[in-house]
Amino acid sequence: MIAEVRKDTEQRMRKSLDALRTDLGKIRTGRAHTGLLDHVMVDYYGNPTPVNQVANITLVDARTIGVQPYEKSMAGKIERAIRDSDLGLNPAASGDLIRVPMPMLTEERRRDLIKLVKSEGENAKIAVRNIRRDANHGLKEMLKKKEISEDEERRMQDDIQKLTDKFVAEIDQMLSAKEVDLMAV
Repeated sequence: MIAEVRKDTEQRMRKSLDALRTDLGKIRTGRAHTGLLDHVMVDYYGNPTPVNQVANITLVDARTIGVQPYEKSMAGKIERAIRDSDLGLNPAASGDLIRVPMPMLTEERRRDLIKLVKSEGENAKIAVRNIRRDANHGLKEMLKKKEISEDEERRMQDDIQKLTDKFVAEIDQMLSAKEVDLMAV
């Protein structure tokens, strides 16, 4: 019973960490990477489909992403989807290859992105703390129903606090790594 609470709590905290990792991956640095276009959706015969399922995405060089559609008729739709996305990119078609150059980030834009990174990190910490609160509430309910002793409840709360501290430290580590990445010119 107690092991289930700990396991469930750890899984939920791990999911929060994975969600933060995904969100941080969407915040672009000055370098190009193919994962940047993962959440861009294109209209594929009436169905919204991720770009990476209708085109081959490669790196042309350190600052340019190449998008090669599987069907030539999709080139215009893919180009429009990338342009309309919230990434601020301006793709250019050359033949059947769409080139997506990564513009240089200004100092001001870097600072704005760092604020966004810190905000995402704070949201992840709040999520982890909410998971801790839920777990502690569940332990109190188990104590009320006399399913566990007070000593077990206290031990479990300490264990959950250590788990929370571990995940908050991982979040801080991810944020500082992303900040360093953003400030690198």
